[in-house]
Amino acid sequence: MADLINEYSMHTATCGQLRAADDGREVTLTGWAWHNRDHGGLIFIDLRDRTGYTQIVVDPDCVSAEDFAKAEHVGREDVLKIEGRVRLRAQDAVNPEMPTGEIEVLASGIQVLNKSITPPFAIEDGIETDETTRMKWRYLDLRRPEMFANIQLRHTVMQAMRRALDERGFIEVETPILANSTPEGARDYIVPSRPNPGKFYALPQSPQQFKQMLMAGGVERYFQIARCFRDEDLRADRQPEFTQVDIEMSFVTEDDVMTMMEGVLHEVFAAVGLDLQVPLERMPYKFAMDKYGCDRPDTRFGMLLHDITDLVKNTGFKVFANVANSGGVVKSINAKGAGDWSRGDVEKLASIAEANGAKGMAWVAFTTSGEEKSPIKKFFTDEEWNALKVEMDVEPGDLLLFAADEPAVANAVLSALRLHMAEALDVPREGHSLLWVVDFPMFKYDEDEKKYAAEHHPFSKVRAEDLDGMEGDPLSCGSYAYDVVMDGYELGGGSIRIHDPEEQRRVLRVLGLTDADIDEKFGHIIQALSLGTPPHGGIALGLDRLIMLLAGKDSIRDVIAFPKTSSASDPMTGAPSEVTARQLKEVDLRLL
Repeated sequence: MADLINEYSMHTATCGQLRAADDGREVTLTGWAWHNRDHGGLIFIDLRDRTGYTQIVVDPDCVSAEDFAKAEHVGREDVLKIEGRVRLRAQDAVNPEMPTGEIEVLASGIQVLNKSITPPFAIEDGIETDETTRMKWRYLDLRRPEMFANIQLRHTVMQAMRRALDERGFIEVETPILANSTPEGARDYIVPSRPNPGKFYALPQSPQQFKQMLMAGGVERYFQIARCFRDEDLRADRQPEFTQVDIEMSFVTEDDVMTMMEGVLHEVFAAVGLDLQVPLERMPYKFAMDKYGCDRPDTRFGMLLHDITDLVKNTGFKVFANVANSGGVVKSINAKGAGDWSRGDVEKLASIAEANGAKGMAWVAFTTSGEEKSPIKKFFTDEEWNALKVEMDVEPGDLLLFAADEPAVANAVLSALRLHMAEALDVPREGHSLLWVVDFPMFKYDEDEKKYAAEHHPFSKVRAEDLDGMEGDPLSCGSYAYDVVMDGYELGGGSIRIHDPEEQRRVLRVLGLTDADIDEKFGHIIQALSLGTPPHGGIALGLDRLIMLLAGKDSIRDVIAFPKTSSASDPMTGAPSEVTARQLKEVDLRLL
């Protein structure tokens, strides 16, 4: 690799390449002046490029007076070209912490290719600079070794993906960026069409419909490392524009897709030095919700949810009893190690519960000294109390947290508290954990919109055994959908798709669309399904999220070269920006 990097370059070696075996070699290096030191007549410069850094020694006896003067005035981030000879360092000067620490280059010539003004922050790892400043000067941020390592990791993963999919007969096909607007869950970014006044394109939230039509076209095995766009509120693992590895296959079952994907992920992990054990666990959706409270469980630690509804349905604590006897659930987690927290600290957790829909939060603390503290204990009989302790495997030092509500709310509350307590208690979460969550429901009910919505998306195939009852009881319908989960994040989601046009119409009608709506928004795909589209299915992996987890970062912004802030803006370029009145007039628009 180093020889390929050096070919067609101004240098003959890279700054991270040279070793003791290169002693005596005449080299030319290029890079940035990272650190420089004047040691009584000798000047030392650490020259850095993307591969590492090499110590340069500038001796006035070995360079011209003009070049020595240049070295005296070298500033941080000046771009240099150094000619010189590799030599071994003195034994007491060897630096075992750096790969090039056994050698240095004695300069014979120095050329300043460009000067740099003082950078707004140090080009070092671990800097305490706010993210907005780093993003404003992103090209400087990318010079930092840890940031370049993220970009290198991204490249390695993408190339491994391409190789693995190519070996399995997949063809890379690009799909349009300018498309029609279709309801897929998030708001579209829309683009006015100048040749078609009053009409708009939408940037794709995913290539879903196009890849299905590629299956109709007989491509049979497609993939794309695709740019996608969603106008939604941002979090650490979301961006308005993001990249997914999009995959679709014909003539397959859900097992075929998952097995194929396991093989691809195994090769990707191997490319970055990790051993992924396959096949992965396949966890039913209902089990994930019951035990972890969410469909993207982090299985690297316990603290599972316990359903204690039957245990408390007759208790004197009316909050629990009323919920238990009116169709709701009462659930609890055991945060081992938090039993000695102060009452004030425990009650602060109620804000997390309330943010996830709870009306309050009950708790019981079992201190290491043997005390049992709780405002609800007095409502339990001795038998109920002892049964609770057995169910929750209580030991001194434990803290029980409760949620009593409809299942969706109780699960959301305890899932959030479980993750918070794992962080607060520094529960070990080492390595990576991947699994499949399978058997998703087809529909959910949107309380805000007062209508049914697709749990995954409206192109997922309904379970064969549920088709007949779909219109009568949509929430009882299962689907051939699956997610691959990594370390508590949804890494990717997929399904077997609907390939029958009438079944597709039925699903869209359940979602509240009229036949006229269906023909307007989805007529192209209905027509494709009517012309011999084979059974097919696929998956889309969030590439940014995968890189974030492999790099051990907390935000996908750290693994994207030029990301947006949480307000979907770019401090470096000033996007989004205003446009001129003429530009608006050209697309037949005006601002109110």
